[in-house]
Amino acid sequence: MKLEILTYPNPILREVSVPVKKFDASLKKLVENMMETMYAANGIGLAAPQVGELIQLLVIDTRPSNEEDRRYAYDELTDLEKALPQPLVLINPTIVKGYGSTTFDEGCLSVPSFFETVKRFEKVDMKAFDVNGKEFSFTVDGLLAICIQHEMDHLSGTLFIDHISFMKSNKIKNQIKKSGYPTPEELEETKKKKRAEKQKLESK
Repeated sequence: MKLEILTYPNPILREVSVPVKKFDASLKKLVENMMETMYAANGIGLAAPQVGELIQLLVIDTRPSNEEDRRYAYDELTDLEKALPQPLVLINPTIVKGYGSTTFDEGCLSVPSFFETVKRFEKVDMKAFDVNGKEFSFTVDGLLAICIQHEMDHLSGTLFIDHISFMKSNKIKNQIKKSGYPTPEELEETKKKKRAEKQKLESK
């Protein structure tokens, strides 16, 4: 079942999530619904607060949406990314240690159509629980590490626009308050333009 994705300035997105204590059937159902919602929205990560559930739960899948693209993209993955099966379900996730720094143009399903460069750890040591309540640890870098850090922010009521300059953040917030968000058609057109710009740059 697809769930509603909350968008800024919904106040729930600013709340702090609580740890999961019950690993039961209702949790597994929420995970299934979040996965379906993430894929339907063409997202690569989704945190429970984004669908109105204030618990420490993330679902992540940074792979391209179709098998042909996945095979092509596999060569671009880091060794640490290749070692982790996706989709990932991270419950009560913790960053044990972060290494180095990197930047990435991030967007968010809760702040659709806006993208800004955000600084993150380049590599992270992680601890989390799976949907059955089993704890596991891993180290990851690349896009997957960036996505995990982005989604973990949601658990503390933080959005990616909080990581950019005050001036840029205010500009985005004011634009949203004044004009709202673009329609799905307008959003798709924006994505097409960005893809075209990226291809143009890569061909040079």
